[in-house]
This record gives sequence, C-alpha cells and structure tokens, in this order.
Amino acid sequence: MVSKRRRSDSEDKENITEDASKIMKQPLSKLAKKSHGSHEVEENGSVFVRLLKTSGLTLKTGENQNQLGVDQIIFQRKLFQALRKHPSYPKVIEEFVNGLESYIEDCDSLRNCLLSCERVQDEEASTGAFYSKSLIKLLLGIDILQPAIIKMLFEKVPQFLFENESSDGINMSRLIINQLKWLDRIVDSKDLTTQMMQLINVAPVNLQHDFIISLPEILGDSQHDNVGKELSELLIQNTSLTVPILDVFSSLRLDPKFLSEICQLVMGKLSSVRLEDLPVIVKFILHSVTDTTSLEVISELREKLNVQHFILPSRVQASQSKLKSKGLASSSGNQENSDKDCIVLVFDVIKSAIRYEKTISEAWIKAIERIESVPEHKALDVAMLLIIYSTSTQTKKGIEKVLRNKIQSGCIQEQLLDSTFSTHYLVLKDICPSILLLAQTLFHSQDQRIILFGSLLYKYAFKFFDTYCQQEVVGALVTHICSGNEAEVDTALDVLLELIVLNPSAMRLNAVFVKDEMYLVIRKQLSSTVFKYKLIGIIGAVTMAGVMAEDRSVPSNSTQRGTDLSNEWCSQVTSLLQLVHSCTEHSPWASSLYYDEFANLIEERKLAPKALEWVGQTIFNDFQDAFVVDFCAIPEGDFPFPVKALYGLEEYSSQDGIVINLLPLFFREFADISQVTSQDPSQKSMSPLCLASHFRLLRLCVARQHNGNLDEIDGLLDCPLWLPDLEPGEKLESMSAKERSLMCSLTFLTFNWFREVVNAFCQQTSPEMKGKVLSRLKDLVELQEILEKYLAVTPDYVPPFANVDLATLDMIPWNGSAVSTKNRNKGKMGARKQKADSSKAASTEALLAEDTSECDTVPTGRSQGDKESTAKEGKTFVSLQSYRAFFRELDIEVFSILHSGLVTKFILDTEMHTEATEVVQLGPAELLFLLEDLSQKLENILTPSFAKRMCFLKNKGSRNIGFSHLHQRSVQDVVHCVVQLLTPMCNHLENIHNYFQSLSAENLSVDDKPRVKAQEHLTMSSCYQKLLQIFHTFFAWKGFTHHSNHHLLHSALEVLTSRLKQTEQKQPLEELVSQSFTYLQNFHHYIPSFQCGLYLLRLLMALLEKSAVPTQKKEKLASLAKQLLCRAWPHGEREKNTNFNDHLHDLLCIYLEHTDNVLKAIEEIAGVGVPELVNAPKDGSSSTFPTLTRHTFIIFFRVMMAELEKTVRGLQAGTATDSQQVHEKKLLYWNMAVRDFSILINLMKVFDSYPVLHVCLKYGRHFVEAFLKQCMPLLDFSFRKHREDVLSLLETLQLNTRLLHHLCGHSKIHQDTRLTKHVPLLKKSLELLVCRVKAMLVLNNCREAFWLGTLKNRDLQGEEIISQCPSSPESTSEDSEDSVTSHVSRNRATELSAQAGLVLDGEDEASDGHKDEDDEESDDSSD
Repeated sequence: MVSKRRRSDSEDKENITEDASKIMKQPLSKLAKKSHGSHEVEENGSVFVRLLKTSGLTLKTGENQNQLGVDQIIFQRKLFQALRKHPSYPKVIEEFVNGLESYIEDCDSLRNCLLSCERVQDEEASTGAFYSKSLIKLLLGIDILQPAIIKMLFEKVPQFLFENESSDGINMSRLIINQLKWLDRIVDSKDLTTQMMQLINVAPVNLQHDFIISLPEILGDSQHDNVGKELSELLIQNTSLTVPILDVFSSLRLDPKFLSEICQLVMGKLSSVRLEDLPVIVKFILHSVTDTTSLEVISELREKLNVQHFILPSRVQASQSKLKSKGLASSSGNQENSDKDCIVLVFDVIKSAIRYEKTISEAWIKAIERIESVPEHKALDVAMLLIIYSTSTQTKKGIEKVLRNKIQSGCIQEQLLDSTFSTHYLVLKDICPSILLLAQTLFHSQDQRIILFGSLLYKYAFKFFDTYCQQEVVGALVTHICSGNEAEVDTALDVLLELIVLNPSAMRLNAVFVKDEMYLVIRKQLSSTVFKYKLIGIIGAVTMAGVMAEDRSVPSNSTQRGTDLSNEWCSQVTSLLQLVHSCTEHSPWASSLYYDEFANLIEERKLAPKALEWVGQTIFNDFQDAFVVDFCAIPEGDFPFPVKALYGLEEYSSQDGIVINLLPLFFREFADISQVTSQDPSQKSMSPLCLASHFRLLRLCVARQHNGNLDEIDGLLDCPLWLPDLEPGEKLESMSAKERSLMCSLTFLTFNWFREVVNAFCQQTSPEMKGKVLSRLKDLVELQEILEKYLAVTPDYVPPFANVDLATLDMIPWNGSAVSTKNRNKGKMGARKQKADSSKAASTEALLAEDTSECDTVPTGRSQGDKESTAKEGKTFVSLQSYRAFFRELDIEVFSILHSGLVTKFILDTEMHTEATEVVQLGPAELLFLLEDLSQKLENILTPSFAKRMCFLKNKGSRNIGFSHLHQRSVQDVVHCVVQLLTPMCNHLENIHNYFQSLSAENLSVDDKPRVKAQEHLTMSSCYQKLLQIFHTFFAWKGFTHHSNHHLLHSALEVLTSRLKQTEQKQPLEELVSQSFTYLQNFHHYIPSFQCGLYLLRLLMALLEKSAVPTQKKEKLASLAKQLLCRAWPHGEREKNTNFNDHLHDLLCIYLEHTDNVLKAIEEIAGVGVPELVNAPKDGSSSTFPTLTRHTFIIFFRVMMAELEKTVRGLQAGTATDSQQVHEKKLLYWNMAVRDFSILINLMKVFDSYPVLHVCLKYGRHFVEAFLKQCMPLLDFSFRKHREDVLSLLETLQLNTRLLHHLCGHSKIHQDTRLTKHVPLLKKSLELLVCRVKAMLVLNNCREAFWLGTLKNRDLQGEEIISQCPSSPESTSEDSEDSVTSHVSRNRATELSAQAGLVLDGEDEASDGHKDEDDEESDDSSD
C-alpha cells in the first residue's frame, strides 16, 4: 500500500539542520573536496556499482564521501529508468539490493552510505536543494527499491543497538532510523509500522526515547491510530517512556475519545511521576482539552497537581546548608536547582496554554470558583489566579471578582497566601508587576477585608521577591499613602511598618527612597492647582513636620549631639512649614486646613521645645498682625452699616483695649474694593475665614508652652469685635440680598469665633474667666437666634466654611481670593495684660458657688417648641442642624461647663476696688445649647454606623462632618468623659423635674400665659428631652458588653444609684441596675411631653438589657407605657412634633411587647378605646386612651395587627402527646386570638381608608398562615374531645375570612393596584385553609361531610357587587366562585353530635347549623 507523505518546509529544515550538525562533528579532512578519480570503488562486475555510476553517483572508499555528479532528482530518475529498462528486470532489483548489502558489510562503507553525499557541480548550477541526501535516503525515494532497502536497514539496526557512540559522536542506530524520516512516499506503511514497533520493543531505553519521538516523522497518517494503540499499551507497561510517548501523541492525528482515555490514564499517574517528566505530562493534558471536557479535566488536574511535595522542606534545606559548608551536599544542591527549573517549566507550560487557549483559562477560573469549602482551597489555586491575571488581559475583571468573593467568604486567608508565595515564589516573581497592579486595584475597594488582602500581596511580594520588586513595592505603598483615601492611607502605612519589622535591612536600603518620594509627592501636591491634592499635601507636610519635630529624650552624656540634632530638626521643620505657608497663604481654605491640622498635631504630639517656641512665636505674631487692632483705631471706609465694637465684656477707654478687626477684613474680601482701609497702614491682611482656625492653633501653642495657662492671650476672651449691629429688628425686610448675605456671613464668623473662644477658655479655673465663658455661651445662644432670622429670609445663602477636609470638599466654593500681605504690628494682644494681672490679684476672693439645687428659668434662646410655634404662625423656620458643617466643633471639654452653678464675679473700678458684683449662671437656653451638641456627639460616636445608614449616592463622609475632633479620641475616652458628666446632668434633670412638679402642684399649664411663660416651659421641656436622650444613647452603647468596658458601666450605674442612697461598699451589677432603674422610673410622674416619656421608656429598656433577669421589670415598663398612652397631653402636642406618629408607634410597640397578656391588651384597646373613638366628636379622642384619635387610629391598628400576628406565630403548635390541660389552654388562647382578630377585621367597616385595608390584607394573610401552621395541628387531635370549642373557633374564623373575601372583591372592583397585588396570596392562603380543614375532617372520619356551594362576591358592607348579579348570565358564570365548605351530617353516629353539622346556602349567611369553614373564592378569570 502506497501512502502520500506530507512534509512542511519547517520540519524538513529541522531535519536538515540535524543531519548537518552530525556531519559537522566529523574531522575537517572528511569535508574537504577530493579529486574525482581518487579512492573510487571498482566495479568488479557489480550491477550495484555500475548502475550507480551510470546514474551519476560515484562510491568512495575509506572516510571519503560519496560523490554525486548530478542533481538528486535526476539521479533518482536515471537509476529508476536504468532498473526498469534493464533486460533482467525485475530480477535486477534483487541483484542491486544484494550488491548494496554486500557493499555495506563494511562499517565505513555503511557510514558513507548513511551520510550525505558530496556534490561535485557548483551550487549555483544546482536546481535542487542546497544540501545532498545520503545514498540510502536517495535509494529510499525510489519506490521499486524502498521495501527491500527498508527490510535490509531493519536487519542492520540490531547490530548497533548496544554499541556506544563512535569517537566522532555518530550513533549508527540513530543514523539508520534517520534515513526513514520524511520520505515522500511510503510503499508499505503497515509493514514499516510493524517493524518500527518491534524495534522499539527490543531497543535499550535511551534509544527507545529517540525511536518513539521519531515516529511522527517516519509513519504515514494512516498508521497514526495503530501506532497510538500500541504506544498506549507500551505506556501502561513502561512508565519510563511516558514523556516520549505523550510527546508523540501531541503530534499524531488521534481520535479525541482515545486521547481522553489516555488523558485519564496519565492523570491517574500524575501524583507518582518524576518531577522532570511533569512539564511534558501537563502539556499533553492541556493540549488534549476540548470545550466540552475542559472544566472536568482542569478540575481533576488542580486536584492532583501538587508541586509542594517536590520542594524540599525548610528543615532539609537547613541541614543541606550545613552539609554544603562541609562540601558534602553539592549533588543535593544541583538536584534542588534542577527541581526548581522543572517547576518553572511546568508553569511555563501552563502559562502558554492559558495565553493561547481561552477555554483553558476560563475552565481554570470556573474550577476554582466552584470550590466552596475553605480547606479545599490550595496554594496552587491562588497562584493560578495570579498567573491568569498576569497572562490574559481579558480575564482581569473576572479574576478580581473571584478573588473578592473568595476573600469575603473567608476562603482565601493569610495562611494560604503565605503558602502560595513560599511554594511558588520562583514563578510569581516573574509576574511581580501584575501582582502589584492587582494589589493596587484591591486597595481601592470599600471592603476592609479586600484592602487587607491587597496589603498582604505587597507584604509577601516584598518578602519573597528580589531587590527590584522590593523597590517597586515601596514605591506603590508611598503612592497609596499620598492618595488621600483614609482606609488606603492607613493600610499602606501599616504595611510599611510591617515591612520594617519583617526585613529591616531591606527597608533600610529603601528608606531614602521613601523619604525622597514622600517629600517630592508632598511638594507636588502643595503646588497643585487641584484643591483636593493641595489639601492632601498640607496634611502630609504637617504630619511629616510633626514627626521630625517630635520631642525625643536625649541622654545626659550626649547633650552636644542632641543640641546639634535639634538644630537640624528645627531647620528642616521651619523650612517645611514655611513651604506650606507660602503655598497656602493665597487660599483661605488651604490656610484654614493648615492651621487646623497643625493644631491637631500640637494637641496630639509633644514637640521639641525649640521647635515649639519658634512655632508659637510665629503663630502669635501672625495672628496679632492679621486680626487684632487697638480699640482706639476706628476703622474707616464706606461700610453699608455703622461699625461698632460689639460683644465686649468690659468697658474700654479710648486709649486701651483691643478689638477683633472682623468687619473691615471681611468687607474688603466681600466687596472686593480697596478703598476700605484700616487706620494702621501696616496692618497685615489675612482672610477672616481663617480667624477661628488660626486662633485654635494659637491657643493650643500657648497652652502647650505654659501647661494649659492662657493668661498670655486672656484679652481675647472678653475683647469686642468691629461689627455692625447684627440684630436685624424691623430693618430685615428692607435689606437687599447682598446686605443680607453680608450680615449672615458676619454672624456666622462671629458665632464660630465665640465657639472657639469657649473651646479655649472653658477649662480655666479663674472665677472671672468662668463667668466670662458663661457670658460667651449666652452670646452664642443670642447669635443662634439671629442666625435663624437671617437664614429664614435668605434661602439660597451659602455660609462661609468652618471645617476644611476631604469630607467637606464638595461643599466648599472655589472662588478663593488672594489677600495682600502687609507688615506685622506686634504687641496688641497683650495690651490688656497688665490690667488682667491686676484684676486677678483683686479678685482672689471671688466666690465660685456650684449650687445646682436650683435652676434659673430665665430664657435666653428659643427652644424647639418655640420654633415650631413660629412656623405654625406662618413664619419660615430654619433648622440650624442642616448648617452643622459650617459651625466650628465644640470640644468635649466644653461640657465641663455643665458643672457650673452660680458664678459670682467682681466688677472692679479704675483703682481696682470692687465696684459691683455680678452673678452669672447657666440658664435653660445655654443648657439646651450644650445638651443638643452633646447629644449629637454621642449619637455620632456611640451609635453603630449601620443604624444610621446613609442614602445611596450621598457623601459617606458627611455623617462625620463637624465631629473630626471627637473622632480623634477613642470611644472609651468619650464614654469616660460622659461618666464624669453624669452627676451634673442628674442635677439638671432633677431640677427640671422639680420645675414641672411645681407647675403641676399649682395646676399651671403652658396655656396659662399670664402666670407661666410659654418660652420657658418649652425650653425646659426640650432640656428634659435632651437629657433623657443623652442618657439613653449612653446606656444603649453596645460596647458595655465587652469585658474591658465593664468598669465604665459600673461607674455610670454607681452615679445613678448614689442619687437614691449613698453606699460605700461596691455593689454587684444586678443591684446597681435595679437601683438605677428605680431612680429613673421616679421621673415618670411629671413628664412634660410625650417624647420625653418615650425616651424615658427607651432609657429604662436600655438599662434592663444590662440585667441578667430583665423579666422582673418588664411589667413596670408596660405599666409606664400604658400610662403614657392613657394620658391627655397638652393641646397641640401632636401638631408641634412631626415625629409624633413614629413616637406613638414605638410607644405602642413597647407596651404590647412588655405586657404579660398581649391578647388582653389588644382587646382592651380595640374593644374599649376604638368604640369610644367612634362615638366621640370628629376632633375628639378615646376617653380611656386619649392618644387614640382619628389621625392616630391607623398607627394603633397597624401595631395591634402586627403584634397579634407575631404573638400567634410564636405560639408552638400542639402535639398529640400533650396533656389534655395543655390542649385546653392552647384552645383557649387561640379562641382569644381569633376573637381579637375578629374585632380588628370588623373595624374596616368603619375605617375603610387605604392604609386600614392594606393592613387587613397584609396581616390578615399572615394570621391565616399562622393559623394553618400553629393551630390546625392542635385541632386535628382536639376535635373529638373538644368539639364545641373547635366548632366555635372555626365559626368565628369563618366570619372573618368571609370579610377578607369581601375585601378582595372590594379591591378588584375599585381597581386599586396597591391592594390588588396582595389579593392572590391571600386567596391562596384561604384555599389552603379550606383544604386543611377537609384533611382534619378526613382524619376524624368525616370525609362525606365536605361539599361545594356557590358564593357571591360582596363589598365591605355586604352588598352584592352589581357586575356579578345573576341578571347577567355571562358575568355570573365568570365571577361566581366555588365555595368549599364542610359539614358533619346530622345522621351520623352518636359520637358525632348533630351540633357538629355545617350547612351553607348559596348566599353569605349560614343555616342553623354551626359553621365549620370559611367560604373562599379561588382565582378565576375575573382576576
């Protein structure tokens, strides 16, 4: 059989190169051209020699090459024709072959015939190939000679199988087999295949490899299947031939099914193969993958591919290192390097496969994605995800998604990642850039777990990779640090710290790089025109300056060196701070951030004295020159309003005193006119927007330098400001929009100035200063009222910023103005210093009386209730809460003012004699001001963030705007501060309680205007509510459950307990909770408002959560809640509070959740309170429950239905093994529940608004479902013994479900989609109830008692729906329903009483028998 051979040029050239390389190993003399007549073989009558010579080939003897005088193709043609035309053909062929066989008996002659011939003619004249084939190769190309020559060659091969290579490197066996490669035609492929396989079976191992690999180049395509089968058998018998056989399989055309079988066979041996064979095996497996088998094959491959056991354990490596030092482990070291190279080759094969085969990469991702169990995840999985991420750009998003899911589910943890890098670091180091890119991407996530995984990638890349990669890691981390994202910055800094601990020597090499990089980044950010990056640069520069200037202790024996270092530090710090100042001086927003960040730095860190001195003096001079002027320097300019020195706390003469130059500075910036000038031409100009932040930095510097004493700047506490008269009065309506905007801005700036002043001086111990701080607090309350007036008529006004950070970035207007600078003017803030010192000497006998037994009731500010009253009168009401971002933050220390009682200060005359005394106290308005701010702070820091979920697309940082200083403290620190405030807050709470008690004793109300001021009453009520709200937020803090915070809880409860009785010994927690509960419970008698009562209940509930036996106090909570529900609150309480309905809902839930009998409570409200409401006038209420009105009925109704359904759903279903008493008790309970349900459902006939009907549909279905699951099992085994009770229960339920059926008809006839969407589910539940009752009857041997009737649809009042009247046959057939009912026949046996019968007619009403089940419609076409 003759087969056509196909040969590619590339493959042909490959073999040409191989043959040429063999020949090049011969001595140069062999390759030299010989003369044509020398060493020629004589003919001696041989046909073989003669025909060859006639055809153009001359045989040579010895080591000389045979010479070919013609082209190879011409030679073959001539020889073929000579043989065919020979007279003795075909016998001449045998003679020719015999001659050849005789000739090659000599080994040199055989070698010459196997080596290429020498060309005699010039290469330019050749029309054939550029090389010459061997004589044997040429003869094999002649079909009539090929079979005989192949037979002869295979007979020759065994002679050389076990011979070594000759001195010239030629192996005769390989050379003979090479003659069979790439033949153009094979006459007998089958015979050739048989002989090759026989040869392979008997050849030694080293030649077996070569012969097997040569098979694709020798055999024809038709023999591939046969060869594949024989090789597969050989593969099973001899595993040492796995590599060449699999290599051949990749080159043969084999059946996919056969390849799949081989793949499975090899896969089974994968765990036991040698490491050097692994690359070829993995390559074969991956090449045999198809689209249908890819996932299965890859899944099995990842299961069985384990390169970890090829890597020497660390202990063996350590022992080898010791042996190497003795020169005993060189071979082991070579083996280790070889193993590593093989592992790299394995992954190179994998990378090549996934790069060019999309199916393989997708299958590998799916195989990893399908793993759910944590222990099943391997280091190979993580390595493959990283490799695929680096290899295929199209799968990056998919890999990121898989990694995120695995990280969030906890499948990929740090230990697994560590194992991945330690095992595969040789492979992963080549894809280091992709790993760093992945880490950078994960760093931008919002999930902290994913960010942590990204940080671990950086960590292990630094740990396992080379120096270049380490430098890249550090550079990437520096970039993250300068990104401005809080989580990103914190994590990157943590990673850098870990790297320093992990590898200090490596990080030391990168220290300069880190420092230089950060410094360069900071400089770029400071000079950036993008404001966000400028802010980041300011923060980074201030932080760097703080680290450099931090105070470090220096040993006594190295004073000089410490001084030198300090000088160097100061020089670097001053240059850096001067750089920041120069980059921010033209932007008030940037300057304000700089001052605030610097202030935070000074507050948190202890700077070196020399650096602090320079900073303090610089800030002092800058502030004085920019904002402070002499009192006598009256500003000149064309101001729109008269300028006055306002809010001064002391009288000034014309010669002394200082003033804050607010109006001239702001008007210059506001009006942008240069005509406004100060009387002092050297006055330095700075934006007044920086006034508060600059002062904060100043006072912290002074406090740090003088251990908290602020006498050096005490003149700023009582000095006035150049302002117009801020109180608008009647001129407000006549102001232009620009004038209103100017007044609003000035008021905001003044307000924030006083807030910072209070922050600064609130902890000063001098009675005079305490009195002035209280006066400033009164000013704040007054300014707050003025702000509300201005903002009410200026709706589009945007206030000047107060807090600049990344969270408020979007709220800042970007029209920053450049302010010209002028020379400094020093010495003005200390102008009153001498007088202040004298005043302190004269006021040493001032009295500080912290008398909190009484509380002054003179109002100085408007309360929440008064604001609502104003709104009700038609005036626009503005809540300052929405402007929180534009107020300076009050420090937590400010609330120490709550300790203040009556403060007596002396007013001195010019000769320092007491002229008069003034008593200053914390009034209700100031108390409310402080309590509102404290309440906001505690709500922000103690309430979990998930409880105050932000809306989508809303700035996530807005929740913390205005609380930046608060969040610089730990939560435990804030809680400790509140514990210290509990005593004064209890004093205020008791004083307010006494106030309302006195009003109650005199029978006075808010409406008694001649005797009680409404303003005062509302302010005191608001204070009461805020105090209870603060207490509730504090005691509801979840952190108290942690063991480390138990002492804080004990301290807080001891404060409350001490209000009842003084105890010296430490009491147990349970006793403290009980006493505190009793103390707070006593306040319920004179609660001034509904909201106060609700907060008191919430507070008591929060306390009970700390108790181990809260059930003992539950009934007290229910009693208190009921008292609040049954109390008639002042007229207009509901209208004044927009949250009243929500509060009422919460209160009603508390009552029903804590009462010992929910069903009885619901029956009381629905059976007593609601009828009273129905009979009351239109604007009336229930006499028993005054909070139940027509406006609040839906709240009562919804809560009662929800609690009823919740109660019955929580009742456990009865079992047949329960005692009869248990059955009776549960039946009684269900009778009460169904009775309550009946009362509530029937209310929709009176109150038929959409909210009521919606509640009936929703909770009606839930009740029926609960009845099916919880009650029907009880009825199954209670029917015989308690027949009357069961029938009564079902009769009541039937009436209710019929009403639900009417409600379904009502919803459809009115086509209210809000109601009709609930109808299908309700119908389904009712139908299930019918079937369930039928099953109960079957269980009790009453199957025949079930029959169908016809039920007509009716509306809520029981009237038949017109569209379904019998007069219309079509509508009747469509809309009438099959009603399923069941009855017990009166003719049954005696054990079934006649009273058990149920007879229903076709209408809505039942006959005289008891009703056993509801008549329910099923869904039909009318739906």
